[in-house]
Amino acid sequence: MTANESPMLITVALCTHNHADRICRTLEDLGRLTPPSRPWEIVVVDNGCTDATPSLLADTRWRPVGVPVRVVREEQLGLSNARNRALHEAKGEYLLFIDDDETPDSRWLTAYEQAMLAHAPDALGGRIEVLFEHGQQPAWLQEELLGFLGRLDHGAERWLTGPDTPFYGGNFAVRREVFTQAGEFDTELGRKGRINLGGEDTEFYRRLISTGHTVRWVPEAVIHHRIRADKLRRSYFLELHYRQGKSEGARKRGDASRLPPLYLFGQLGRAMWRALRQHMSQGRNHSLRLEMNAVYFLGYLQGWVAQ
Repeated sequence: MTANESPMLITVALCTHNHADRICRTLEDLGRLTPPSRPWEIVVVDNGCTDATPSLLADTRWRPVGVPVRVVREEQLGLSNARNRALHEAKGEYLLFIDDDETPDSRWLTAYEQAMLAHAPDALGGRIEVLFEHGQQPAWLQEELLGFLGRLDHGAERWLTGPDTPFYGGNFAVRREVFTQAGEFDTELGRKGRINLGGEDTEFYRRLISTGHTVRWVPEAVIHHRIRADKLRRSYFLELHYRQGKSEGARKRGDASRLPPLYLFGQLGRAMWRALRQHMSQGRNHSLRLEMNAVYFLGYLQGWVAQ
C-alpha cells in the first residue's frame, strides 16, 4: 500500500457448498454493486463443493473490475468452518458475510461503509427481505413465519443492545480484530451439508452483546433472500424446528442424566394440544407456527436422551 492509498475496509465473504444452481446469480449480483469509496475485496470459500461450483468460481467473467477476488477451498464441512476460514483469509478491517442464495441491493456496500466510518462499531447487521423466485407466497405461509425464511427488520438505524435483536448470518459484518476477543464461530452449530442446524449467527451475536461489544443496525444495507420452491413446504419448517430442538436439547443436557426432566413432557403435551386445537378451529393454513413449537419440544426431548 502506498502513502496515498487507503487501507482495505471491507472483505465480502461468500461461503458456499454445492449450490451451483444458486450461486451463479449471486456472483453476477456482486458485479452490480455500487462500489464503496474505500478499497474492498471478495473472498469466496468453497466448502467442499462436489458439483459445478468450482468451475463457476474459476470463470473470471463474474468478478467486479478492479476488485481483488480470492477463491479458497475449505474441506472441513460446515458453514461455521467456512466462515472461520474466511476470517483467516480476509484482509479488510471488516468481514462482511453474504449467503450464496441472496441478492444484495445495489447500495448494500455503501450503506455499510457509511455506518462503519460514521460510528466505528464492532459489528453491524442489515435488513433482509424475502424474494419468492417461483410463484406466490402460499396461503399457509403467514407473515409471522417469514422470519424463518430469513426476513429480518429491526426498524430504524440504531445500536442493538439486547439478546432478542440478533443479526442473521446472511447479512452482517464484524470488525476482524473482534474475533480475537470474542472467539470464532461455534463449529458445533450452523449448516453442515444437507443438515441445517443453524443458530451459529445468533449465538455469535449474543456472545458479542454479553462481552460489551457494540453492534450497529443498518436498515439501508438490504439483502434479498431468494426462496426456492423446495423450501415452500410445511415439512421444511417442521424439520428445521425438530433439528433445532434436538440440537439444543443435547447441548442443554450436557453431562447430566439422560432421563429427561418431567416438565419437558408437560411442555410437549401442551404444545401438541395447542397445535391440534388451532388446526381444528382455524384450519391448517393457520396452525403451522404452533405445530413448529410442538416438533421443537419433540426434538428437544430426543436430543436430551440421545447418545
